[in-house]
Amino acid sequence: MTDFSRACFWQNDGTDILLPVPEEFDFKQNYDHLSTATDEALYTLRGGSIYKAIAVGARDTVVEIGPHRGEGGESLRIRFVEESAAADPELQEGVARYVHDWFDLGTDLAPFYEMARQDLLLKQAVDSFYGLRNMGIPDLYEAICWGILGQQINLAFAYTLKRRFVEAYGRSIERGGERYWLFPTAERIAELTPEDLSAAGMTTVKKCEYLVDTAKLIANGELTKEMLLATGDVRQAEKMLVKIRGIGPWTAHYVLMRCLRLPDAFPIDDVGLHHSIRHVLGLDAKPDKPRLLELSAGWTKWEAYATFYLWRILY
Repeated sequence: MTDFSRACFWQNDGTDILLPVPEEFDFKQNYDHLSTATDEALYTLRGGSIYKAIAVGARDTVVEIGPHRGEGGESLRIRFVEESAAADPELQEGVARYVHDWFDLGTDLAPFYEMARQDLLLKQAVDSFYGLRNMGIPDLYEAICWGILGQQINLAFAYTLKRRFVEAYGRSIERGGERYWLFPTAERIAELTPEDLSAAGMTTVKKCEYLVDTAKLIANGELTKEMLLATGDVRQAEKMLVKIRGIGPWTAHYVLMRCLRLPDAFPIDDVGLHHSIRHVLGLDAKPDKPRLLELSAGWTKWEAYATFYLWRILY
C-alpha cells in the first residue's frame, strides 16, 4: 500500500489497483456526467466502465475504471487493459495518482454540501447530483488548450475541434481492437507553427497562435503548475495566467478550477453559469454582475464547486 497524499491510499489486489473513495462519492454520478460530453476523444464509456489512455513518464497504458465494493468499503477498481502491471510499481502509482487527481478524490465535500443545502441556488443541484466530483484536467497544457478552444463557440463545436487536435497531434494506443488517444504534449505542439495548426482545421489563426505560444512556455519550463500553485492565491495565479496572450479572466479561472483545483476559482463571466442561474431562479434575463456577486456571497472558498454543480444542471 502506497501513501501518495495525506488523503489517499491505493493498493494492489494482485492484478488491479483499488483506490478508496470518500463517502461523498457516487461513481454513477461521475459516469453520467462524463457521458454528456459530445464526441469526446480522450475516454470511452462502455458497459458501465470508463476506458482511458494514461501516460506515466514515457510509458502509455490503457485502463478500465469502475466501481468496487469490498470489505474495506467503496473504491475504484482500475484494471490494466491487455497488460500486466503487477511488477511495475511506478506505473501503478502513476496511474493511481492520475485517477485520484482526475476524480478530485482528495477534496472533502462535506462542508460544501452543508453550505449548499442552505443556498437558494445550489440546493437543487446538490440534491440531484450528490456524489459528483469536479472531474478535472490534470495536465496544465491540456486544460489551457481546452479553455482556448472553447472561447466564443458552442460546446459541441469545441469538442469537434478538440478531437481534430488530438487525432492530428496526439499519440494513440490500441487495446482490444479499440484506439485510445492521449492529448498532445506541449513539447509536440511547440515544434509546430500556427499555420500547421490552421491547416489541420484548428479554427482561427489567432487561436492557433495562442496554442503554440502557450506550448512553448510550458515546454521551456516558463509556466508550470508548481509556479501557479506557489502564488498561494487565486488572484495572483490569475494575474500570472492573463499575462499570456490568449488567456483572459474566464480561461484563467477555468484552468485554476479544473487543473489547479483552487477552490475559489470563479469564472463569474461564464455564459453557461448565467443560463443555469437564470433557469434555477426562473428569471426572464440573465443576472447582472452585481446580482451574481450577491447570489454567490455565501460560496466563499467553494466557488469552483458551486460553478461546477450549476453547470451540471444544464450539461
